[in-house]
Order: sequence, then structure tokens, then C-alpha cells
Amino acid sequence: MDRSLFKLGIIASLLALASVACAPRVEVAVDKPITVNLNVKIDHEIRVRVDKQLDDIFSDDSGLF
Repeated sequence: MDRSLFKLGIIASLLALASVACAPRVEVAVDKPITVNLNVKIDHEIRVRVDKQLDDIFSDDSGLF
């Protein structure tokens, strides 16, 4: 009885392994290459320059107010 239970366990694990190994796989290929937009750094530099200019305009010694 003990050996037959062991054999049944081995057979069940082999069947489970075989069913997982035969699972279909779907791969999707892209039709155009992936591009990375690098405009973020340029936009950041423009905002930093404008912020510095605004700080100069609104500073205490500018005489604006």
C-alpha cells in the first residue's frame, strides 16, 4: 500500500509537470522601434531659467515694488 501511494504521487507530479511544460506562449512583436522623448530636460532648463529671471525681477532691490 505504501509503495503504490508513492508511485501514484510520482505519476501525479510527472503529469502535473508535463501539463505545465506544454502551456502555449504568446509573444507580441512591436512593428516600430521604441523611441524615448528627451524634451523633458530641455523643458526643465527653460523653466529654471525663467524662474531665475522672475526671482531677479521680484527681488527686494529691483525697485519694481
